[in-house]
Formats: sequence, structure tokens, C-alpha cells
Amino acid sequence: MTPRAVRLGLGIAAVALALDQIVKTMVVAYFDGTPGGIAITPFFNFVMVWNRGVSFGILGGVAPPPWLLAAVAGGVAVGLAIWLTRVSARPLAVGIGLLIGGALGNVADRLRFGAVADFLDFHWGARHWPAFNLADVAITLGVAVLIIDSLLNRSEKPN
Repeated sequence: MTPRAVRLGLGIAAVALALDQIVKTMVVAYFDGTPGGIAITPFFNFVMVWNRGVSFGILGGVAPPPWLLAAVAGGVAVGLAIWLTRVSARPLAVGIGLLIGGALGNVADRLRFGAVADFLDFHWGARHWPAFNLADVAITLGVAVLIIDSLLNRSEKPN
């Protein structure tokens, strides 16, 4: 265990979680239960969408109870935290921290609201990417960091 890597990862997780929850609180208060959106650019809107499913609204029509999805994501965050205690490389700590913070941001939504608040809507004409939030951005960046780190830091096995 490297205390420096653990502190870095947990610090990143705390920042990701805090930013996600602060912004979601402002967005939810702004829309105040009113669906709709605000066009920001020709390809980006702020919207208020409640995701009761998993990523990209999968299972949205037949979603399990919010507490079950929160428990699964919380379990994943615990597993990631255990992994974090076993790493020493800073990029791994950053990637894992982003994953933990993002997972906990969406867990907090499920426990507070019964669904995840999504509000970032990118589109090309009438084709919209599923709405997402800052927790999803943290998770995506965390996965990208882990993939890049694994590609750049391959350990070769002797023959």
C-alpha cells in the first residue's frame, strides 16, 4: 500500500463526487421538476432527465429498485477502494479515484431522488446521445486513464 497513491485517489474521488453533486443540485433546482431543456449551442443542450435505469437508460422501462442499483454501484466503489490500496502508480490512483467519485455521485442520486439526474445533452441534428452527468464524465475519464495506463505500462514477461 502506498499512502500517497491512496490519498491522491481518494482526493480525486472526493472532488469528482463534490463537483457532481453541487452541479446536480443546481440543475435540479433550476428545472424544479419541469421537463425540458435549454439550447446552449446548435449541438448541446442542458436538459433535465431522470434516469431510472443503468448507463444510457438501459433497463429504464423495467429498472430494478433504486436501492438495489445503489447497492451494486456502492459495492463496485468499495472494490475499487480496495484496489486503490494496492496501487502505487499515480495514473492508476487517478483513474480509480475518478471511477469511485463517479460511482458514488450516481449512488447519491439514487438514494436522494430514486433516479440519476442527467442533464448534458449532445446531439447532431435530431440524433441525440443519451443525456449524462458529471459522474458519468468522471467514470468515462477514469476508464480512459486505466486503459491508457495499461497500454503504456505493459510489463513484459521473460521467455
